[in-house]
Order: sequence, then structure tokens, then C-alpha cells
Amino acid sequence: MFKAKNHTVMSSQNSQETIIAQGVKVEGDFRSDGDVVIDGEVSGTVATEKFLRVGETARIKADVKAHSAVIAGEVQGNVTVGEMLELLATSKVKGDVTTARISVAAGAQVNGRLSMDGSSQIKDDEE
Repeated sequence: MFKAKNHTVMSSQNSQETIIAQGVKVEGDFRSDGDVVIDGEVSGTVATEKFLRVGETARIKADVKAHSAVIAGEVQGNVTVGEMLELLATSKVKGDVTTARISVAAGAQVNGRLSMDGSSQIKDDEE
């Protein structure tokens, strides 16, 4: 029921999704205007103005910025999320976390500072 509702919303907005599959390694600055799913390895920076999903098999050594995110894998770097961040039981975050709202499942690991000011911005530092 929940998935069908999200699918309808995404279809009506013509949202685009980028997938970094398991076994794929990306190095450098990765930016997207659409949703991003990461199941592989990324080092550098990751930024999306939409939704980010970090799968259980993902290994990220990068600062991460997203509008909203669900993390199930490993992130070594600072995480900035404008709206809602969900850390699943298998997640491991080593870095500072800044978000407006957060959900942390039992078993999730976070080693860093947590900042929740209700108005996190994901805009570039250049502005």
C-alpha cells in the first residue's frame, strides 16, 4: 500500500532515478537533480536535491547531502539532510549528521555529532 502511493507520486512528477549498483565504484563528485539509489561504492561527495537511498551493500566514503534519505549501509563522512533522515538497523555512519528530523532503528550505529535545527539546508556552500 505504501509503495504504491509513493510510486504514483513519483510518476506524476516525472522523477528520474540514478542507480549505482552493487559492484560499481564511483570516485569524485557525484551530483543529481533526481532520486539516487546507491548499492555500490562511492568516494568523494554525493549530493542530490531529492531522495537518497543507501542500500545495505553500499560503502560510501564521502560527504553526503540530500533532501531526504534512508541509510542501510556504511557512510564515512558528514551527512546533511534537509528534511527526514532514516537510519535503518544495518546502517553505520561515521561523521557528523545534520537534519531536520531523524528516525534511528535499534542497531543503527552513529559515531559523530547530531545537529537538528529544523531548517537544514542542502544548498551549495557557494551561495
